[in-house]
Amino acid sequence: MLTLTENANTIAATIVAQQSTTPDAGLRIHTSGTEKEPRFSVTVAPTPEPGDEVIGDEEIRVFLEHAAAEALTDKVLDATVDEQGAVSFSLLPQPA
Repeated sequence: MLTLTENANTIAATIVAQQSTTPDAGLRIHTSGTEKEPRFSVTVAPTPEPGDEVIGDEEIRVFLEHAAAEALTDKVLDATVDEQGAVSFSLLPQPA
């Protein structure tokens, strides 16, 4: 199952709080691209869509589209904010 670093958890919670007032809102990760070269998009969603896997804790909920959940099952989501305030997400392998 996808896990989040402490940085990703904090940054995602901040983004969701800034963009939604819905108490069930979360960060939604969905796929685009191809199976061989998947691309992932991240948006703020008021609720999970049917079929989404929901992960997270009391600080942040993450909704994973089915294909994204399968592709990211062995990954860790990290996030950083640069000097201009732009957020970057990156995927890392889970530690063995």
